[in-house]
Amino acid sequence: MSAVAASVIAVAGTLLGSFSTYWFQQKAARRSESVKRQERVRQDQLAACSEFAAAVSDLRRSVIAVWFRKKRKDRQPADDEAIADYHMAYSEADRLGAVAETAKFRMLLVINDPSLCELADAAFRHVGAVPPARDKVEVEKLDAEFEAHMTVFVATAARLLA
Repeated sequence: MSAVAASVIAVAGTLLGSFSTYWFQQKAARRSESVKRQERVRQDQLAACSEFAAAVSDLRRSVIAVWFRKKRKDRQPADDEAIADYHMAYSEADRLGAVAETAKFRMLLVINDPSLCELADAAFRHVGAVPPARDKVEVEKLDAEFEAHMTVFVATAARLLA
């Protein structure tokens, strides 16, 4: 009788050990998968923020180029090369505007944060302030303001992704 009881206890212990090992392995696998998923999401968010910052910076550079080419075109209205340069720069700025807007939408899809949305909108407002600028000094001032704004954007994004 004691041999049967010992066998039952041994089988029960083996089953309990197997079950607990299975349970802990499943728990560890779920935790590992969760950590991997969170890291993938974080990497996507980081990439989206970086792409937006790069795209809006390229747009700003292009809009400033349009401003200078427009001034040149206005000074030399009969210069076909100045007119062609202006139109080419304008087309490039338009293309980069679409790229920046696409990057903004992607960023907002992967990061649902109102402060980042407001900072992205403000970056576009900073870029939009360049075309009506009166002179080069004003363009340089607006450029410095844009740089300061993008520093705030990057700091905010870094804080969200930390």
